[in-house]
Amino acid sequence: VQLQASGGGSVQAGGSLRLSCAASGGTFSDYTVAWFRQAAGKEREFVATIRQGRTYYDDSVTGRFTVSRDIAKNTVHLQMNSLKPEDTAVYYCGAGRVILSTLRRPSAYNYWGQGTLVTVSS
Repeated sequence: VQLQASGGGSVQAGGSLRLSCAASGGTFSDYTVAWFRQAAGKEREFVATIRQGRTYYDDSVTGRFTVSRDIAKNTVHLQMNSLKPEDTAVYYCGAGRVILSTLRRPSAYNYWGQGTLVTVSS
């Protein structure tokens, strides 16, 4: 499975962005797909995931971010609203056959996109 992340950019605090993760080379709908982010000098951290029709979010983005899957287009989106400067990071999408207890761990995902930069200014 090959993943292509897109949609990053620069916005002011309070703005919105929509990230997309497009898949090729596999049956994407069978996989858990997650978004992680990595700020400069920090470890990659969990943001959100969609697994078997259910969604899970980190507390820091709950109520602001929404992850969704477009099965027909083999794409997963991350709608990000009310962005804050602390959301600034490179955002990565990952996919894999992930068990519930590990879905927040980067090591649980076998396939990764190249990352897309999100910059939020105050």
